[in-house]
Amino acid sequence: MITVAQAMVKCLEEEQTSVVFGYPGAAIGAFYDALSHSEIQHILVRHEQMAAHAASGYARMSERPAVCIATSGPGALNLITGIATAYMDSVPMVVITGQVSCDILGSDGFQEADITGAVEPFIKYSYIVKDPDSIGRIFKEAFYLAASGRPGPVLIDVPMDIQTQKIQFSYPETVNIRGYKPTIKGHPGQIKRVAIAMRNAKCPVICAGGGVFTAKAQAELSELIEKTNIPLVTTMMGIGAVNCDNPLNFGMLGMHGVPAANHAVQKADLLILIGARASDRSVMAPKIVEKHKKVVHIDIDPAEIGKNLAVDIPLVGDIKAILQELNQKVTRNECTEWQEELREFKNRTRTDRTVREGYINPKLFMNLLSTETDPNALVVADVGQNQIWTANHCGIHNGRFMTSGGMGTMGYSIPAAEGAKLADPKRQVVSVCGDGSFQMQMMELGTISYYHINVKMVVMNNNYLGMVKELQDKHYAGNETAVHLGDVLNICKLAQAYGIPSKRLTDMSECKNAIAEMMEHDGPYLLECMVSPDESTL
Repeated sequence: MITVAQAMVKCLEEEQTSVVFGYPGAAIGAFYDALSHSEIQHILVRHEQMAAHAASGYARMSERPAVCIATSGPGALNLITGIATAYMDSVPMVVITGQVSCDILGSDGFQEADITGAVEPFIKYSYIVKDPDSIGRIFKEAFYLAASGRPGPVLIDVPMDIQTQKIQFSYPETVNIRGYKPTIKGHPGQIKRVAIAMRNAKCPVICAGGGVFTAKAQAELSELIEKTNIPLVTTMMGIGAVNCDNPLNFGMLGMHGVPAANHAVQKADLLILIGARASDRSVMAPKIVEKHKKVVHIDIDPAEIGKNLAVDIPLVGDIKAILQELNQKVTRNECTEWQEELREFKNRTRTDRTVREGYINPKLFMNLLSTETDPNALVVADVGQNQIWTANHCGIHNGRFMTSGGMGTMGYSIPAAEGAKLADPKRQVVSVCGDGSFQMQMMELGTISYYHINVKMVVMNNNYLGMVKELQDKHYAGNETAVHLGDVLNICKLAQAYGIPSKRLTDMSECKNAIAEMMEHDGPYLLECMVSPDESTL
């Protein structure tokens, strides 16, 4: 006989969990006591939201569910932003929270909060454990639900008294959830229709989203565009699915995308969406896009197909499995004139090379970061101007690009980078954020320093909430309200206080050597780039 808390740890071990992220408290105390006797590494973050973001980074890099933990009440509630962020970006995560004892549930006890109710709009599934003997089944189902179909976060809420009860533990070998049977194999007839449409189109374009990474289908996508000779654009979440150097890759589309990609989507007679939601940031005028073109949508989640864009050929299933079959049926499309048209648009796009005295041009800096890091490096961008500078100007070769796409959560990049680095210690990992988002997560310098997590950090500092300032300048007659952060924080001294080497850059001539020094340093390092408040996003 063992306690439920000990059984919870054994469940994690059965799922081959090696690292978890969390913040303890009384309501999860029994579990933490049991965890201390396991070989599972616990990373103590400095805020519960950071635990969820770190687990997100770990999951996206390891390509399997990651685990974050918090106590009841405010601890659990602090996870919500991270849970919603993972849900919007289809990240597999198992969230474990402590809860007050069953006998005081619903009585507004100390640090009681209905976390399962609170996360209902943005959780794939949630459990509150009332039967101690069900713990093995619940954990087995949670990991299966998190990883299968369209991945997402699953929450397990465990009351304090349940954690201490003793049970005869066994871990199930299989999962059987009535009514939950994700479609894996695509319909053969629909696959054939897609292949015919790709062959006959005069101006086809493939749009790849984050679902390509979720399905681990990068190789199959590259094979598809090479076999068909069809141009590719990506959503922000799809950046890196195909090497940026591939001549068929025309960049990111959408509100902050590049002209060639947006022209491709507007002008195409066939649009093939692969693992992309066609959200408002990607497709700004769906009714216009729908006109005069055939739309193919391939996704594992049938609820996404046709939700934002009318679809002519829907194809539900696992993207990797579908592309493998599709690659056996497609033929080459000689759309030479169409490619030339897109190349002309691409060649017209020029990086703003204006260098203001005393400031760094962030677009040129991102060009340098791309060339001075390993081809397989991971770059994690935060949200705001820094995100767009990174997405459009830091070319991803054989590496990865991560960001908070669907939710647009500031304060994501540093914890996500630390999680990703722990998942893949040999890979170079760089976090990019603005000074606004940095101050939402700067407490994680403590975690990075304490565990000596070799994450490199770049902070674009313009002393403003730059993207909101830009919006106010454009739409509110320059009435800049509540966006000036002030020159009150010495970011390099803060890094120094945590024992992290740093350097402030104010001249482009310093950048190449500074990036090299940062990447060569054995341990975490921070570069602060002073950016003009008037620097544009695009």
